[in-house]
Amino acid sequence: MPLDERRQSTATALVGMLALACLAVGTVSVAPAIATASSATASAVTAPPPVPSAVLPTAPLSPGASTPAADPTLAAALAAAMRSKALGTDVTVSVVDVASGAVLVGRGDTRPQQPASSLKVLTAVTALHALGDDVRLATSVVTGSTPSEIVLVGGGDSTLTRVPAPPGSLPAGQSARPASMTALVAATAAALKAARRTTVTLRFDDTLFTGPRTAEGWPDSYVATGVVSPVSALSVDGGRTSGASRSRSSDPALAAVTYFAARLAAAGITVTGTPVRGSAPATATPVASVQSPPMADLVERMLTQSDDDLAESLAHLAGGKAGGSASFVGGVQATTSVLAALGVPVDGVRLADGSGLSGADHVPAITMVRTLAVAATDVPATADGAGVLWPTTSGLPVAGVTGTLTDRFATPGTSAGRGVVRAKTGTLTGVNSLSGLVRDSTGRLLAFSFIADGSPGPVLDARAALDRGASVLAAS
Repeated sequence: MPLDERRQSTATALVGMLALACLAVGTVSVAPAIATASSATASAVTAPPPVPSAVLPTAPLSPGASTPAADPTLAAALAAAMRSKALGTDVTVSVVDVASGAVLVGRGDTRPQQPASSLKVLTAVTALHALGDDVRLATSVVTGSTPSEIVLVGGGDSTLTRVPAPPGSLPAGQSARPASMTALVAATAAALKAARRTTVTLRFDDTLFTGPRTAEGWPDSYVATGVVSPVSALSVDGGRTSGASRSRSSDPALAAVTYFAARLAAAGITVTGTPVRGSAPATATPVASVQSPPMADLVERMLTQSDDDLAESLAHLAGGKAGGSASFVGGVQATTSVLAALGVPVDGVRLADGSGLSGADHVPAITMVRTLAVAATDVPATADGAGVLWPTTSGLPVAGVTGTLTDRFATPGTSAGRGVVRAKTGTLTGVNSLSGLVRDSTGRLLAFSFIADGSPGPVLDARAALDRGASVLAAS
């Protein structure tokens, strides 16, 4: 059973100092008189505000500067800092100078290991490259095959909630409020009443995602204990049985449409019969829809909070765009093909999902750091011909401040990294990893990955050792 990486709150003053990019909230649309045509599940919108230059700006190699060589002194310092029985003896390490691409430290870094949730870095880059940073995911209601039928269509938005998130309730690192079923019900009821239709039958369409709903290597206990939901193109509150519950529905789409039907009835629309599963007609026209925050915000949320459900949704969506199918298999294909296209080495990469929950996932540390370096050197969002990978860097948790690093970097030997290191954590039973970016004492930007998949624990001791290693880089 994995050790869950939970959302954690942070001090408001510290969060303000980070100057994280502020993104727009979800939107709602109503189709007047149920007309016009398109039931697309994603649409481009105005690009979100540019990422501040303070958020890990790129560090181009100065003209005439020499390419750094492997650094045995740094390697020795890292080895000493991370020497811990809790990590075990098989810890792979990779540290790269981002500006030059030179490997400063490489210890077993081409040998694949289980990355746990550090894998989400690869998923982030894949989703952004395949889909862009400004796409929103739509959950729609469209006309059905008869005049009285409407169809609830899932667009892969795992952040959709039953009720709107209260202002100020979102954790640090999540700036945009997700779309809500409450808003979709209100828009649908208004459109139906305007068309003088107050009695409907209901179908639900979750066919955007295909294939198995759980990945190879996921124990049954993952769903049973609420670690992750069965992956579905239609769900509310991450497939949870209620907004505040940890338990998951075995059929998230059915749970979503059941809630939708009940709320629609409360809004004055009579729903006859039982909702049935099926595809929306090709000739369907829109009734109403709600849209997620932009992809940039979804990626930031996925990384900062280590959101497994969102990671799987993004991987499936990327699979539909660049992997042949919106499935686990398609997501894996999209990830390997996108990374290869970006020049990232994929030798030894074996994946089963997009979240890192599967024990079948194996990634070399060098693949992790090369991916981080590509994201860090992507064209800044403020430049002409702006790149799209920047949310990968701005979404990484900040040591001691945001997300899954909120309560980290508070042990001896880690003060240099606090507030400086940005990194994705990874924790499964027997696995501890940390992969991210940090500036050293000279301002040089480093990408690093530490992976220990034979870690006997205790977990807190293992994490402290990884934090010491990252702090060594910050102080070097």
